[in-house]
Amino acid sequence: MEAKAVAKYVRMSPSKLKPVADLVRGKDLEEALTILKFTPGKGSEIIEKVITSAAANAEENHDMARDNLYVAEVYANQGPTMKRWRAGAQGRASMILKRSSHVGVTLKERGEE
Repeated sequence: MEAKAVAKYVRMSPSKLKPVADLVRGKDLEEALTILKFTPGKGSEIIEKVITSAAANAEENHDMARDNLYVAEVYANQGPTMKRWRAGAQGRASMILKRSSHVGVTLKERGEE
C-alpha cells in the first residue's frame, strides 16, 4: 500500500529542488519533516507541503498509521518552460527561461516490503 501526492507546475527549477529531495529520500516521515523544517530555501517549503499532503492522503484514504510511514520516492521533474525576452546589448534580445517543476512524493509503510 502506498500514498502519493503531486504538485504540478511549481515555479522553481528542478535543479534547485533535487538536492532537497535527496535529503529526505528513504527517511521516516517525522524525520523528513524535521529535516525540511530546518533546511533553508524555498525548495524545502514546497517539498514539505507535498509530503504533508501525501501523509494526509495515507491517513484518510488508505488507513495507514502515520508512525510507520517513510518516504519511499521523491522526485522533482522538469515541467514546461516559459520563454521571455529581455533587451540585450546592441539592440539584441536575450532569452530568459522561467522553468517549472512537477514534484511528487510516495509514502509507504515500514515492514510492508
